[in-house]
Amino acid sequence: MALRAKKTQPAKVEAIEAVGAKIAASSDFIFTDYRGLTVQQITALRGQLREKNAEYHIVKNNFARIAFERSELPDVSSMLVGPTAVAFATVDSNEVAKIILDFGKEASVQLKGGIVDKAFYGKEQVEAFSRLPGKSQLLSMLMSAMNAPLQNFVYALNGVPTKLVRTLQAVADQKAG
Repeated sequence: MALRAKKTQPAKVEAIEAVGAKIAASSDFIFTDYRGLTVQQITALRGQLREKNAEYHIVKNNFARIAFERSELPDVSSMLVGPTAVAFATVDSNEVAKIILDFGKEASVQLKGGIVDKAFYGKEQVEAFSRLPGKSQLLSMLMSAMNAPLQNFVYALNGVPTKLVRTLQAVADQKAG
């Protein structure tokens, strides 16, 4: 048996670096099994995810494993089995998970798990995470809760002069009639 020198192929190095760049640009990652999806369905899913500032890419498991190991994120090798696509989320990852789960009801995309805030989430945890309200929804709920006492105070202050005006109008109507 002859000894062979290992030679790294530039195309593979570039592919690993490309996945690494996507990892560096994203905050959260949702792993899916895309088996059974048509090109039109993948394109439709990508379009929905693009609206939420997320990208959906089919990755080669070995390249993704090496790129994730280099990024010092939790071990994802258990999710990199079989056909794998990754949704790279930059902002609202629970919205991304919600889109994937809703899309999975119509098509054959299946959730494998994810990394959210640098923590490993299994399939069930990602499903539970997707049911939570999004960041913008939480902010609006917080703002309405903060605004309510001030709004009630304004209504109370406005009520006194309004009551006085109505009372004076009633007295004027009574004297006129």
